[in-house]
Amino acid sequence: MKNLLKTFRVFYAFVTRKRLWFVFFIFITVLTNALSASLPYFYKLFADAIEIGDLDFLLNLLILMVVIMFFALIAHMMSFYSGDVLMFDASVNARKKIFKHLQDLDFAFHTQKSTGSLISAIKRGDGAMWSLFHSTHHRFLDVIVRFSVMTFVLSSLDIRIMLVTTTSFIVTLFATRYLVDINIKARKRHNDEEDNISSIIVDNLVGFETVKLFARERFELLRLDRAFAPWLKYGWKYVNTFRLIDGSVGSIINISIFIILYYTLHMTHTFQMGVGEFVLVLGFVNSVYPSLWELIYGFRDVGKSYADVEKYFSLLDHTIEVKDPNNAVFLDNIKGEIRYEKLSFSYKQGKKDALNHVNLYIRQGQSIALVGKSGSGKTTLVKLLMRFYDPTKGNITIDGVDIKSMTKSHLRSFIGVVPQEPVLFNNTLAYNIGYGKTNVTKKEIVAAAKMANLHEFIEQLPKGYHTNVGERGIKLSGGQKQRVAIARMMLSDPDIIIFDEATSQLDSENEKKIQDAFWKVSKDKTTIIIAHRLSTALKADRIVVMDEGKIVENGSHKELLSKKDGIYAKLWKLQTLN
Repeated sequence: MKNLLKTFRVFYAFVTRKRLWFVFFIFITVLTNALSASLPYFYKLFADAIEIGDLDFLLNLLILMVVIMFFALIAHMMSFYSGDVLMFDASVNARKKIFKHLQDLDFAFHTQKSTGSLISAIKRGDGAMWSLFHSTHHRFLDVIVRFSVMTFVLSSLDIRIMLVTTTSFIVTLFATRYLVDINIKARKRHNDEEDNISSIIVDNLVGFETVKLFARERFELLRLDRAFAPWLKYGWKYVNTFRLIDGSVGSIINISIFIILYYTLHMTHTFQMGVGEFVLVLGFVNSVYPSLWELIYGFRDVGKSYADVEKYFSLLDHTIEVKDPNNAVFLDNIKGEIRYEKLSFSYKQGKKDALNHVNLYIRQGQSIALVGKSGSGKTTLVKLLMRFYDPTKGNITIDGVDIKSMTKSHLRSFIGVVPQEPVLFNNTLAYNIGYGKTNVTKKEIVAAAKMANLHEFIEQLPKGYHTNVGERGIKLSGGQKQRVAIARMMLSDPDIIIFDEATSQLDSENEKKIQDAFWKVSKDKTTIIIAHRLSTALKADRIVVMDEGKIVENGSHKELLSKKDGIYAKLWKLQTLN
């Protein structure tokens, strides 16, 4: 119940953003249902008038009924139109809020997420919002208003008929409540399996190159086939809950109709009720009980939609661990002086003591190369500077200002990054290069491409800068992607540059081009290089050697080589011998 109330509270926070429209929607929806519900009363009037034989009265009655039907039609159209106004606004704002929240979530969340599962949850959730709104307001209000009108009229006719209809209505609601609860649980379990299917498909599509390189198409198909086994199992359990609802509730409704009409026929046969009253009861039974079926279908749809909407809105429940400060410090510019002080850090679900009591000072404009075996803490040191995580102990300052006192976006606006594996958007080369700056011009894009030794290559392409790079930049080579990343970083004009250098898989010519481009754009800027190839570290002002989360050596290339038993000297020997 707590989750139910919470989900509907979030739902109505989006739906009622346009308050006047929502009030108008409720009013016009109740009005159209009340007008439609009044029609059985006309059947009674017609039956009574036919017995009297008053043709003029019958004609006037017919005209009045048609006029009311037209009013009901107009009100019906306005009801759906105003509902659409509310839902378009709610749908857009829900997606924007959830999208923003997903963007704001920490690096740790995105390393553990399943893209396919997220896409599936968002797609289902948005569609479910519309279905939930329609069922909750159009279907439920229709039945409630019709039932209220019927109860009022039948109570004045015969209290016993009213009691039978009310009892059957309550029993139907209780049965539906119990059965829909079973339906919701089955839906949630089936959704989990559906998300697993989506995750496998998206994972396969994103990694299709690896699948083809290792000829694993059959393996992937079998993996998907195995995943369909539980999907089918829980899918059948889910759809069978609908048959259970149909059989149970349908029996209750049919028995109720039989009792009401049997009693009414008996009253008419014994002249305790006129033909007009019988027609009135028959009209309400034919009007309200089919609507009651609509209510049952509405509950079924609500059950289905609720399960989807709950998971959709639950994305907002993921907490942001690395938070922006309430009273943030905003700097107009920075010099780029970085200081790590007594820094320690452990991953929650990973390596303990990834960093252990690290002290490091980087001067303004200085270039630092971080060297060490994989898992020594080089990348973690950079992630903490970017505030992807917050340190367990110690702090990091830039120009003497604790980075925790700045908002994450403001901090990162001073930092330019060339990642080890640049991920590009499925767009043009111009778009990907210009992504680093707002309102960028074609001239600036070309200048950045030239600085990154990329312009000549682009000019040789048939579409030049308008060439699409494919999903994640699949149409480009590793070296070309890195040069695009360098150009993109350069356009952002950062004060601090981070280069996660990964040129070991490139040929010597491309490696030299990337290194030349990098040193060209990083001149006079504070630079941190995660050096996988020691040839890159040679040009750095200082080399920092890390091992098991600690800084174990620190100095120039010449100084570190002089330590014959040092880690750097051993790494240098290994790389130069290969």
